[in-house]
Amino acid sequence: MSPAPDYFTKTSSSVERPHRTTESQRPVQEESRPSKVVYNNPRLDPANFLEGPLSTNPATRLRQMLARPGIVIAPGICDGISARCALEAGFDCMYQSGAATTASRMGQPDLAIATLNDFVGAAQMVCSLDPTVPVIADADTGFGGPTMVARTVTQYARSGVAALHIEDQVQTKRCGHLLGKQVVSREEFLVRIRAAVNARDAIPGGSDFIIIARTDSAQVLGMEEAVTRLKMAADAGADVCFIEGVKTKELLESTVAALAPKPVLVNVISGGLTPSFTSGEAEAMGAKIIIFSLVSCVAMVHAVRAAMQSLKKTGTDFVSAQGMDPKAFFQVMGLDEVIDFDSRAGGTAFEVI
Repeated sequence: MSPAPDYFTKTSSSVERPHRTTESQRPVQEESRPSKVVYNNPRLDPANFLEGPLSTNPATRLRQMLARPGIVIAPGICDGISARCALEAGFDCMYQSGAATTASRMGQPDLAIATLNDFVGAAQMVCSLDPTVPVIADADTGFGGPTMVARTVTQYARSGVAALHIEDQVQTKRCGHLLGKQVVSREEFLVRIRAAVNARDAIPGGSDFIIIARTDSAQVLGMEEAVTRLKMAADAGADVCFIEGVKTKELLESTVAALAPKPVLVNVISGGLTPSFTSGEAEAMGAKIIIFSLVSCVAMVHAVRAAMQSLKKTGTDFVSAQGMDPKAFFQVMGLDEVIDFDSRAGGTAFEVI
């Protein structure tokens, strides 16, 4: 990979001292502090995305959606079926949840078990269903050091993903709504963000791929530290800020104000740390993106459990099918589009279905 263009501009000779909460966050001596730098890429200024029709490029399209009025609503999807259902419902953005992807592809909990290849494979499939619809994808911790973070960005971008988020948990991470989380130092977090930004800027042709900085430090070090980390991440080039586990309306509002003008993403999981805000409520509080990470896979657990229990009890799937025959099922999966495409190409294989 060729080096990224240098879009960093020196602005001052000091940075805010880290908190003394952990050994890895002990403040360095003043004389050894690097100069504070602020990322500046005029091409990605939100003002450049205010006018014109929505792009067919998903990353550019998402930048346009972020620059214009209205909140971006991204339901969590976990596989092809859930993605098809989200598209059928009319959503114009989707969220590839790490927890949901790990559950659907591996049958495992969200405990850093899935790999980069697992996530990229899922993304390639989801993004192919409608390549114009932006997909925001969980990238956990970036799967390693700076070089792996860079590889993650390029692999996601090549898969058709519009945006990813990278967090500050340790490599053996867990779902952000579980207890016992640990986070890396501020500087290690910033290294991940810088690596992601540099990798994006090194993509030939000038990529609009979006880097989202996520911090899980609110439950470990407090909200003040979480906001500080995201301010530093924004200076390093993050396009969107994401505090996991915002517990109250007031905290979300104060977070949005503190991070302005950067867009803020809020993650809602029923029964999780964040209240079950509606999209309208989140928009009124100033959030620009709302994701519902487990909306599809939790619903699947309930539906499939009920279907399996009914089959076990009655010996038939008639009740759980609810009248949906195979053709109706395949129509949700895009059957009509396939038939139409085949016909326009002169094919005759699907004249009778």
